[in-house]
Amino acid sequence: MLYFPDMLRRVVRQSKFRHVFGQAVRNDQCYDDIRVSRVTWDSSFCAVNPKFVAIIIEASGGGAFFVLPLQKTGRIDKAYPTVCGHTAPVLDIDWCPHNDLIIASGSEDCTVMVWQIPENGLETSLSEPVVVLEGHSKRVGIVSWHPTARNVLLSAGCDNQIIIWNVGTGEAMINLEDMHPDVIFSVSWSRNGSLLCTACKDKKVRVIDPRKKKIVAEKDKAHEGARPMRAIFLADGNIFTTGFSRMSERQLALWKSDNMDEPICVQEMDSSNGVLLPFYDPDTNIVYLCGKGDSSIRYFEITDEAPFVHYLNTFSTKEPQRGMGYMPKRGLDVNKCEIARFYKLHERKCEPIIMTVPRKSDLFQDDLYPDTAGPDPALEADEWFNGKNGGPILISLKDGYVSTKNRDLKVVKTNVLETKPATKAENISTVQKHVSPQPSVKMEDKLEEVLREFKSLRDRVILQDRRIARLEEQVAKVAM
Repeated sequence: MLYFPDMLRRVVRQSKFRHVFGQAVRNDQCYDDIRVSRVTWDSSFCAVNPKFVAIIIEASGGGAFFVLPLQKTGRIDKAYPTVCGHTAPVLDIDWCPHNDLIIASGSEDCTVMVWQIPENGLETSLSEPVVVLEGHSKRVGIVSWHPTARNVLLSAGCDNQIIIWNVGTGEAMINLEDMHPDVIFSVSWSRNGSLLCTACKDKKVRVIDPRKKKIVAEKDKAHEGARPMRAIFLADGNIFTTGFSRMSERQLALWKSDNMDEPICVQEMDSSNGVLLPFYDPDTNIVYLCGKGDSSIRYFEITDEAPFVHYLNTFSTKEPQRGMGYMPKRGLDVNKCEIARFYKLHERKCEPIIMTVPRKSDLFQDDLYPDTAGPDPALEADEWFNGKNGGPILISLKDGYVSTKNRDLKVVKTNVLETKPATKAENISTVQKHVSPQPSVKMEDKLEEVLREFKSLRDRVILQDRRIARLEEQVAKVAM
């Protein structure tokens, strides 16, 4: 086992990323006056895509998050619309990689909700999800979309189970319920989405084939400390982990996924106690580590030569970070040689941080921008659930990424009972149209708003009924 306690005293190594330069944007390009969530959960609280930045916020009487168009910088008004359908705090959010208008959220109310954001952002608060996914019995702390299959979503809850959903039908297709005896800290898809790797409170890292419901490999005490671990798949199939040593020093480690007996390397970093959130760029093989409560971002390059995980640099600021968003490669400005962009959450604002590789030439730098994962899925949900695999469909960034029109998410539910009240609402709408062949636009908008509110209230009542029924069952068991 190799230990590298001092990352700075190294022989200088050739790498085009040795001089990555980090810079925070000017104050007027930040998103100000945002009450970032204070919930005690180690997720990033922020999700970004080439159109929007989403931030989990403090909300009274439920859970909510902002969805802001990237250009909507400056002070955010207190009355700015939110996404607010959950009845308890939101713990995690994730943008769909195949549709920049679709976002999933997991909450303390035990549900997962999938939302469709209007093309130009929210004009009124959105309380009606496209679909509510119910199957967890405790709070849902992780949501993660499949990297290459359309409408496949994973959720992990504090009931220690992982559910994989077909969002197109609203069905739970795979339930991994007996694999983790304790809280799941992180779940990561492999590059083509055929495998998962998980980090659990029992100190084990597991590699799982979800469709066979089988543990392919596992490592006990990957990090011996008691504090939370993180594990992510790399593009070559290896696994990168962060955690704590027995002496509570923060560590990072690299493992072969097919043989996890011994790590490829382990590095000890410092004795801070914030959980290290890893963000990985598969195109350049750079891992960025953002510690919760830290005021720095460290970055490392992973190669085939010892010491395998090479320290590059640290970007530091004065303010500690509450969370962090990471822009997909297709959302970066290639003309400025930008190789990463982070959205750092402070207590009351969100601050973009731009990572660039300084170059003298204005030409496209193809060594910095190999073809990257585009927005088109390689597979449909049914194909993946039936055993088919497909790597990401790559695109060139040479002329910059141009967004195409996203198609609406349509959910065809198999449960007829769930859709009956919605049909009534549609009937009301059609009756209204027959009565007045040319209704004014204002009246139509008002009617739609009333119907949305009606459906939202109905969904909440259904949710509360279910929770009451569950509590009554628990009370009955205790009384017996």
